[in-house]
Amino acid sequence: MAGTFWALVPPIIAILLALLTKEVYSSLFVGILMGGLFYAEFSPVDAMNHIIDDGFTASLTSAGNVGILIFLVILGTIVALMNKAGGSAAFGEWAQKRIKTRIGAQLATITLGILIFIDDYFNCLTVGSVMEPIAIRHKVSRQKLAYLIDATAAPICIISPISSWAAAVTGFVKDEDGFSLFIKAIPYNYYALFTIVFMIGIVLLKTDFGPMGRFERLAQQSEAVIKKGEDRKSKGRVIDLLFPIVTLIIGCVIGMIYTGGFFSGVSFIDAFADCDASKGLVIGSSAALILTVLFYLIRRVLPFKACMECLPEGFRAMVPAILILTFAWTLKAMTDSLGAAQYVHDVLEGSAKGFHSFLPAIIFVIAALLSFATGTSWGTFGILIPIVVNVFSGTDYTMMIISISACMAGSVCGDHCSPISDTTIMASAGAKCVHVEHVSTQLPYAIIVAAISFINYIIAGFIQNWVICLIVGLAITVFTLFIIKYVSNGRNTNSGNNAKAE
Repeated sequence: MAGTFWALVPPIIAILLALLTKEVYSSLFVGILMGGLFYAEFSPVDAMNHIIDDGFTASLTSAGNVGILIFLVILGTIVALMNKAGGSAAFGEWAQKRIKTRIGAQLATITLGILIFIDDYFNCLTVGSVMEPIAIRHKVSRQKLAYLIDATAAPICIISPISSWAAAVTGFVKDEDGFSLFIKAIPYNYYALFTIVFMIGIVLLKTDFGPMGRFERLAQQSEAVIKKGEDRKSKGRVIDLLFPIVTLIIGCVIGMIYTGGFFSGVSFIDAFADCDASKGLVIGSSAALILTVLFYLIRRVLPFKACMECLPEGFRAMVPAILILTFAWTLKAMTDSLGAAQYVHDVLEGSAKGFHSFLPAIIFVIAALLSFATGTSWGTFGILIPIVVNVFSGTDYTMMIISISACMAGSVCGDHCSPISDTTIMASAGAKCVHVEHVSTQLPYAIIVAAISFINYIIAGFIQNWVICLIVGLAITVFTLFIIKYVSNGRNTNSGNNAKAE
C-alpha cells in the first residue's frame, strides 16, 4: 500500500467520519488505527508499536510540535489573566460604545485578523480572545466568528511577506531566490485573495447561507448576554487587555527574528526566512506572560496567587485543542510513513508531461486534496514546491511563479477545509466553537471560493498576465456574491410567505 492512493485513505476516512458523526476524537483515532494497520500489513502488534513509537511518541517529542503546545498553554494563560484582571470585560464595554452593529463587530474581527499577519496560530487565538465577547454581544454566532478568524489566519499569512508562512515557503524553494518568488506569486494567490473579498462581501451583503445561515439566524433570535461577573468589580481597564496583546505581538516578532539570527547580523527579511516559528512563538509568549504578570502586580489589579491560578486554568481551556492537534499530528505521521509524498510526486510528474497550460489548475487541486487529507499546508509546500521548481526552473519562469502560487493557494484551501488542520482547530478554539460545527459551516464558503480560484488558474495558465487574471477573478467573485444574495432573498421571501399561509 506504500506509495499508492491507499496512503491517503486513513485521513480521508477520518475526515468523513468526523463530518458524519460530528465527533472528532474517535474519528481521528480510527484514521490513525487504519494507517497503522496498513503500514504493518494488518499485524495488530506491529501496528500498535508503529502508532505509539512513530506516531504519538514521535509527534510529542518533536521540538516544533512541543513548542506549539507550549505556546498554546501560555496563550491560554494570558487570556485567563486578561479575563480575571477585568481587561476583557473593560474592552468589551469600551467596544460596545463604538461598535454598534453586527456588521461592525464582524468587520472589526476581520480588521484585527488582517493586522495580526505574523503567524496563523497566533492570529486565531489572539483574535478569538479579543473579539469573542464582542461578537456574542452583537449576536454573531460562534460558527461565524470561527469562520472570520480562520479566513483571516492562513489566507492573510500566505500573502504577507513578513510572516512565518513566507519563511516556510522561502525555505522550500531551492536554487532560486525564494523570497523574490514569494513576492511575485502574491497576485496569483487567488484562493487567499478571493477568500478575503468573499468574506467581506458576505458580511456587507448580510448573506449567510447553508449551515452557517441557520446558526446565524439562531444567534440573532437568541438573547445572548455577556456575563459581567465579578471581573468588573476589579480595577480592570482597557489597558489590561491592550498591554498583554501588544506585548505578545512585539515579543513574538522579536522571538522569531531572534531564532533567524537577526541579532547576529542577519537582515530582517533573511531572519524571518530562516526563523524557527515554533521556538520564536514560545520565546515571545513567555516574555509576554512574565511582563503581563509584572504589569498586573504593579497595577495591583491581581495578587500574585491569582496570577498563578491562571496557569492551570489556561491549560484546561486548551486541552481540547491540544488533544485534537496530537491526534492530527499522529495521523499525519501515519500518512507520511505510507509514502503519500511519493504518490503525489508521481501523479504530478505525470501530469506535467501532457497538460502544460492546465498545470496550475491541476497543482491547485492536488495541493488542496493533499492538504485536506493530511491537514497541513506546510507539509504540502514541502512536497509540491520542489517538484514545481524542478519542472519549470530554467524553462518557463512565469509559469513557475503561477504554479508555486497555485501550490500555496491549494494548500491553504485544503487546510481551510480540513477538520484535522492545525489552523482550523485553533480557529474553533479561539471562537470557543464546537469544532465539527465550524468545519461544516465553513465548508460551503470555502468550496465556492475554491471553484472560482480553479477557474482562474485555468485562465492564468493560458494568459499569464496577473492584472487581467486578477480582474477577471474579482469580477467572478463579486458576481457570485450577488447571485447568492439574490437566491437567499428569494428563499427568505418564500419562507415568509409559507409561514403566513400556515
